[in-house]
Amino acid sequence: MTKGNVDTQIRPFHLAIPVNNLEQAEKFYGDILGCSRGRQDKHWIDWNFFGHQLVTHLVENMPDVANPNEVDNQSVPVPHFGVVLTMQNWKTLAQRMQEHHIDFVIEPYVRFSGQPGEQATMFFLDPSGNALEFKAFNDLEQLFAK
Repeated sequence: MTKGNVDTQIRPFHLAIPVNNLEQAEKFYGDILGCSRGRQDKHWIDWNFFGHQLVTHLVENMPDVANPNEVDNQSVPVPHFGVVLTMQNWKTLAQRMQEHHIDFVIEPYVRFSGQPGEQATMFFLDPSGNALEFKAFNDLEQLFAK
């Protein structure tokens, strides 16, 4: 399906992020998040990140992090990335992160409760400080609600 010049059929995204330690990235993305590994080199690893291609690239220095934005009375880290999961998968991931004693930047909770765009969300950092957000909707039609 197209809208204007844009293909709106969902396709996997590709995202390359910096990490300062590939062994820590391997443990976090592979062992904790459960992503399967694809190709790799001594300077990078490809991951199947919930059906998308994430590449962790080894860098000497991590880039500066921008100031957070306030959303629903929470300090949301910028930049961040993640995936919209089903509610059950979101709950399972939240429990998995708690079992691995991951420190949350924003604890799992329901944002915009009773409003358009109501969503479950959680934020945490990988070992290199990259911010991840995972969210879920009871009604996926609320993803772009105004």
